[in-house]
Amino acid sequence: MSTAPPTPSRPPAARLLPRMPDWASRNFTLLTSAAFITSLGSHGALIAAAFAVLEHGGDAGDVGLVAAARTIPLILFLLVGGAVADRLPRHRVMVAANLLNCLSQAAFAVLVLAGSPLLWQMMLLAALGGTGQAFFSPAAEGMLMATVDRRNASKAFAVFRVTMNGATIGGAALGGAMVAVIGPGWVLAVDAAAFAVSAGLRTLLDLSGMPRRAPGGDLLADLRDGWREALARPWFWSIVAQFSVVVAVVGAAESVYGPLVARDHLGGPAPWGFALAAFGVGTVVGAVVMMRWQPRRLLLAGTLSVFTLALPSAALAVPLPALGLAGVMFVSGLAIEVFGVAWITTMHQEIPEEKFSRMSAYDWLGSIGMVPLATALAGPAESAFGRSNALWGGAVLIVLVTAAVLFVPEVRTMTRRPPEAEAAEDAGTPEESGPAAEPGPVPAVDTVTGAGAGAVVTAATSVPAPAPEPGSDAADSEGAARRDG
Repeated sequence: MSTAPPTPSRPPAARLLPRMPDWASRNFTLLTSAAFITSLGSHGALIAAAFAVLEHGGDAGDVGLVAAARTIPLILFLLVGGAVADRLPRHRVMVAANLLNCLSQAAFAVLVLAGSPLLWQMMLLAALGGTGQAFFSPAAEGMLMATVDRRNASKAFAVFRVTMNGATIGGAALGGAMVAVIGPGWVLAVDAAAFAVSAGLRTLLDLSGMPRRAPGGDLLADLRDGWREALARPWFWSIVAQFSVVVAVVGAAESVYGPLVARDHLGGPAPWGFALAAFGVGTVVGAVVMMRWQPRRLLLAGTLSVFTLALPSAALAVPLPALGLAGVMFVSGLAIEVFGVAWITTMHQEIPEEKFSRMSAYDWLGSIGMVPLATALAGPAESAFGRSNALWGGAVLIVLVTAAVLFVPEVRTMTRRPPEAEAAEDAGTPEESGPAAEPGPVPAVDTVTGAGAGAVVTAATSVPAPAPEPGSDAADSEGAARRDG
């Protein structure tokens, strides 16, 4: 009989996805699994909601109103959601947001299946869904990156993005087919069930060994503190400002001009659908690339990739034939993943964990805040300047704002910390070793000194809070510890 010790295996809850890397903790796998399920359902539900409006007497304007009803509360409540996620245990915020989305989508499904949804009812339920996302998204980013050590943060986010991009492509394709076969009401019901399953998975997170974050002041004080933190980092606010323009231009090109160009020059919606699918494939490839490539100058590599996001607008302005447009969309999809992984890795490295959700909320708000304005102005801009000139203007604008960001020294010089420094910080933070200190002023953080390849990035660790008593709610907070479930 063999005396060799048994090979350790992952807990059953961690087997919801294909084999994960060795560094992927049980918590990371649970969060990624839950996000995959939610995204798969949500992308199908977006199609279902539009067809639900159309099938019950609505027109394109009504579809836009329902979409706007979801976006407006998302913008309004993002900062509040970020502050709340830094005050309360993030997993509880995520579960509560999932349940809100579950209930709103279930009600939407019931109305559609009953055959009598009114426009204001659909708008109200869409607004509840946007509110849930406003609280969920900042908490989710902070929680995900707290489940892996800093050395593997880049790989972790790349794996997460591969999973999410796969869900985006699969969800849209599956959702469209399901709407055709079983109708939009049942697709909305499936999405509600997906939110319920995701909430259940997130309740299985093991947070027993993670200390509480230091308590903050009132909600307005936390919002002001987050604003000060954002302004104190030129690399952060300059890139957020850059992306407020980039995302607005890309959003207008893809949601307004792309379908019009496809109709007038490419033969209909099929070539545009093919181009969007190529973009999705590019995002998957980009995430795979970032699992292996770890650029030393994170922000420089990410920012240089953003220049390619001007290509879709330029391709539509020409316009390129369908195959050329698909190639451009593939490249831009790859590039946005290179930036995305570099960006989240930089935030994980440079921003104190207890303030991560607030900073994430400012990032989200900056990214989407101008999209409604850009899509609303796309039509008037076409009338005033012509479609081709409007598209070329958008492409030039992306190039200009991206070039401007390169004048920020930290964007050019900030470097990835060496693995040994990350290992030392993960193993020796005050939260994980030594006696608890009394709360005090938090020192200045994330100062970048020097220039060029020798730039030195230093970050002060946060002041630890007193250890929570066993059995208290505080003992369930996730805090700053990076550990394997």
